[in-house]
Amino acid sequence: MQQIAMFEKITSQRFAQDCAACLPDTDATRAYDAVKLPVRATAGSAGYDFFAPCDLTLAPGQSVRIPTAIRAKISEGWALCIFPRSGLGFKYRLQLDNTVGIIDSDYYHADNEGHIQIKVTNDSRDGKTLILHAGDAFAQGVFLPFGITQDDCAQGVRTGGFGSTSQNK
Repeated sequence: MQQIAMFEKITSQRFAQDCAACLPDTDATRAYDAVKLPVRATAGSAGYDFFAPCDLTLAPGQSVRIPTAIRAKISEGWALCIFPRSGLGFKYRLQLDNTVGIIDSDYYHADNEGHIQIKVTNDSRDGKTLILHAGDAFAQGVFLPFGITQDDCAQGVRTGGFGSTSQNK
């Protein structure tokens, strides 16, 4: 297997700032100290599990943006795709609000330190409330190679995330 990436924690200051924006009741210092880097559960797993930084409760129809405190240093020619954990999708219809998160290799250098934040919705149609405890795996990331066209001429420079590349046009 090719080793093409490395996970790191962002700074505690960046995490606290992003936590304040989407999880204001969270003790950011305590959550940051407990953050685990993504890992594969088994040698045959394709996905790296991302873990909840704090306790979260999602009623049916409720969404939350989860700051993971994680960034990924990814080799050129690869991307990290983020998906919900299969079991949570099956049991709760847990969905990513952008369907699939795409983390580009240059996102590592974004103004927000390349902070991977994952917005999820409990789309349960059975009235099930999803409870995640700090440290529970809720999403998974899979590294995939990608190609470019022969006449590609992309020269934009990333400065942010969440739609920033569309502003380079």
